[in-house]
Amino acid sequence: MMYNPQMETFLRVADAGSFNKAAEELFITPPAVIKQITSLEAGLDLQLFVRSPRGLKLTEAGKSIYRDAQYIIQYCKDSVVRAKNAAEEGDKVIRIGTSPMTPGQFLLDLWPSLHQHCPDIKFQLVPYENTPENAREILRNLGQNIDIVAGPYDQNLLDTRQCAALELSREPVRCAVSIYHPLAAKECLTADDLHGENFLMIRRGWNHYLDQMRDELWRDHPQVHIVDFDFLSIDIFNQCENSNDILMTIDNWKNIHPLLKTIPVDWDYTVPFGLFHSPKPSATVKRFLKAVKTVYEL
Repeated sequence: MMYNPQMETFLRVADAGSFNKAAEELFITPPAVIKQITSLEAGLDLQLFVRSPRGLKLTEAGKSIYRDAQYIIQYCKDSVVRAKNAAEEGDKVIRIGTSPMTPGQFLLDLWPSLHQHCPDIKFQLVPYENTPENAREILRNLGQNIDIVAGPYDQNLLDTRQCAALELSREPVRCAVSIYHPLAAKECLTADDLHGENFLMIRRGWNHYLDQMRDELWRDHPQVHIVDFDFLSIDIFNQCENSNDILMTIDNWKNIHPLLKTIPVDWDYTVPFGLFHSPKPSATVKRFLKAVKTVYEL
């Protein structure tokens, strides 16, 4: 057990609203349930429930613990499952982190070719929530729960996150617009098409190549209204569609939002795109990366 079992009793009591009902569901006596909750409250130094003749009600502290306990218990259970899978499959599994912003589909499309070079290696997709905190922790700890993550980068990102990357391509910077935007009728844009429009760009410092692009647009096309955003997530794609703004994007993200159209632009701006991995990858990951590089060079 990777967590305090009293947490599960706490969740059951909160859902039931009664010590007696929770005891019936847990197949233990009400005094045993009360003892566990009392012990948990004492250990946390928090009051989790307000007791009344009408039943139990969570305090504000209890509500907070309830939300986090659900996540902690599920995460621990998933962790055990991953550990068991790893023990059963040995070291011949490549764990690929996937989120809307870090798609793994292009690797799966390459799998028939990759399989010829490393037929004993298997894929395991590991979905994760795309948040700034997760992005930092996953890249800094590649090789622990996740081996590979795909995405754009620059050298500063690799240095800051203490990871390495295999460059696969230089991805052209595109524009994403709502399918109802007037520019959606075009098959290719120019920088002039952005004049008078809000152009959503990731904040300065996130990517050196995009910072250069930003500076040149400011210099050569001051009519473009550049609007900063802090983090690439599904939220910014929703904002683009809802606000009718224009969003910088790459082809790897063209399927994120069904109501956005990705359009090429007549400019030369690109960003490196590749596979993030640990600076000291395992032998299996090294073989996999070598196979990917060989397939891409064919």
